[in-house]
Amino acid sequence: MTKSLRRTLNRLLAAGSILILSAASAHAAQLFIYNFSDYFAPDTISKFVEKTGIDARVDFFDSLEVLETRLLAGGSGFDIAFPSATVGERLIASGALQPIDKSKLKNYGNLNPELLKLLGEHDSGNAYLVPYMWLTTGIAYNRAMVEERLPEAPVNSLAMVFDPKIAAKFADCGIGIVDAPNEIIPMALNYLGLDPYSSREEDLRKAQDLLMGLRPNVRHMQSGKLIADMASGQLCLAVMWSGDTGIAAARAKEANTGQHVRYSLPKEGTIVSFDTLAIPAGAANVDQALQFIDYILDPHVTADISNAVFLANANAKATPLVSSEITGDPNIYPSDQARMKLFGDRSLPPRQNRERTRVWTTFRAGD
Repeated sequence: MTKSLRRTLNRLLAAGSILILSAASAHAAQLFIYNFSDYFAPDTISKFVEKTGIDARVDFFDSLEVLETRLLAGGSGFDIAFPSATVGERLIASGALQPIDKSKLKNYGNLNPELLKLLGEHDSGNAYLVPYMWLTTGIAYNRAMVEERLPEAPVNSLAMVFDPKIAAKFADCGIGIVDAPNEIIPMALNYLGLDPYSSREEDLRKAQDLLMGLRPNVRHMQSGKLIADMASGQLCLAVMWSGDTGIAAARAKEANTGQHVRYSLPKEGTIVSFDTLAIPAGAANVDQALQFIDYILDPHVTADISNAVFLANANAKATPLVSSEITGDPNIYPSDQARMKLFGDRSLPPRQNRERTRVWTTFRAGD
């Protein structure tokens, strides 16, 4: 498959749901998958269909809040979902996921034991969640557009967005923020030198004030648009996921847009998150779901996905197969020193979640 064709398929994935049917009969086994767009390699699903004959259908969500709400409601119709570790923890507690029969996963032993141990903090005994990719949330920027407006811009600092005087320099070329309150609010608190998971009312008020100072300079908070807008130059600055920034940079290069997109880890520190595979309670096609998980855990499949989405994976046997451009990028595989400033995603009690939801709702509305 040519590079151009691969990118074309990727754009189709980003546009909405993709239906991939096997050449088998209308009575073929089925599998319904729920994931972010741009979170597979372009041929991940088609190769699974070819290998298994399973009629695999993928639908997309644009925020983890949407996924969580849908799975908590029950009857989602999905057999595989991709929650973050913290969302997965809440779904487990609510009975919205079912245990995974690891005896049917011959590739489970490929997973990194250290990452499984970390995931165990959210899923005791690794009973419900299988690690997929891990990522950071940081600063994406268009090098030329930023340098034109502020030659000495502190691109390795969240002051780029949280300092109103600096952020105002980029309001005309566009600032985007990922719609992820469970990441942005802890980042704001950490930037202020506070506990990212503080429950103190005064700390949340300070974080809200910081966010509201940024709000006039924000063009949009549509997670699904950030890749395309950074790649095309519709935005010059964004707080977004590391992998999405890599995809934006690759698309800009492929399409010859003339935009040079970069990513940096904030020197103040930032959040590191794990995304996982899970089987919703009540899934109709559990055997097919297990086949899909085992397929994803194949080192070659995982490596292809890492190369496509520009993210670190949790598969120890896949990492040597990943492009050295990715494994050697300190923004994707942070150095020991950088990792010391990273803090993990954490599930919070319902009361704290409600308080943070109010902060985020106010921020989004700009009131």
